[in-house]
Amino acid sequence: MPETGSSMNRLRHSVPVRATRLLALFACLCSSLPLFAQTAKNPGPNQSDRMTGQTRLMVIRSLQSERVFTRILIPQGDKPIKIKNGIVSPSDAAIAQQVAEFGPAAKPGDRCVITDVQIKDKDIAVELNGGAKKHQKWYQHIQVISNAGATPIPGGPSPQSLDSHGATVVLEFDKYIPELSGDQVREMLSPVLDFKALTPAEAYQKTLPPKVKEAIQEHKVLVGMDKEMVTYAKGRPLRKIRDKDDQGQDYEEWIYGNPPEEVDFVRFKGNEVARLEIMTVDGQKIVRTEKEVDLQSREAELAQQQQQRTLTPVTKPANAPTLRRPGEEPDPAVSSSQRTSRPVDPTNPQGGSSCDPTCTNPQTIPPPMPPNGVPPNSPTGGPPHAVPSQ
Repeated sequence: MPETGSSMNRLRHSVPVRATRLLALFACLCSSLPLFAQTAKNPGPNQSDRMTGQTRLMVIRSLQSERVFTRILIPQGDKPIKIKNGIVSPSDAAIAQQVAEFGPAAKPGDRCVITDVQIKDKDIAVELNGGAKKHQKWYQHIQVISNAGATPIPGGPSPQSLDSHGATVVLEFDKYIPELSGDQVREMLSPVLDFKALTPAEAYQKTLPPKVKEAIQEHKVLVGMDKEMVTYAKGRPLRKIRDKDDQGQDYEEWIYGNPPEEVDFVRFKGNEVARLEIMTVDGQKIVRTEKEVDLQSREAELAQQQQQRTLTPVTKPANAPTLRRPGEEPDPAVSSSQRTSRPVDPTNPQGGSSCDPTCTNPQTIPPPMPPNGVPPNSPTGGPPHAVPSQ
């Protein structure tokens, strides 16, 4: 009995200990549940690098309607040009075969427009000049159903108009698209597309003064600009007026905008802006006639260059071309006093080739020969140049 009592006492003491341990384990599990939930919600290192929806919109806006220049030959057709890890596929031979079969969509150096950008899970598709497939509008799918069958609406697209002449360039990734900016995507597309080539407007702006360049970028007009600068800044005018001012001088006025919007009246005298009148939305009238930028005209620039060429001494090259043989020395210079003067005919003081026997030195110029080749007789009747006999 004593043994039985001791075993019962041990059992009574062990039960609370086990219950305490179970309670402690349950408490640990309950406390770790929020940690597990937080771990499940937080993405891993790979998922955190994925491109977000906001970044996708930024990249699409950065590339949409961008004008680029092609670096390689791009064929037409459904097969796109793929770029993965900087390697372009298909090969040059396959591209040449596609060009021979379907024709070229763009040649190296051609200018293209990015018409659409699609960002999927593992690739970014960039469509050039409408893409490889031409998409129809919603109203082009409408058909009229009658007893004769379904017929498309009149004025619909013809089969030839549905042919696309564009192409698609696809930028591929291994598992997913990471966080990228628009400039990084441009750098990845650089083996096929050139985004750094200057457009004619950018190349022209680089030749202008900083003040004019800033005004063109802000689409503003300054007094003193020429017509080309105004065209780059504001575009082509909606209307043009030619008239004479109070002094009777001819002018040409370009009008930009329509009321109630802001309207700009740009007046040219010759090729230069002489007056700028701005009608604001609130009805204010701003007139500027003072010259804001002083640009040297092309004629004055050419005149200055010509003047510099005239004032600059012309240096004779060291080895001037000559007709003498190697080693031949030039003839000694003869002064004007050493030259023999031609005899003057008294009967013809103005000069001439005729000379009669009364010349001062008739032996210097022989008498002219007749057409038959026989010398004429002398005035004395004898043969010419006959020496009298002794």
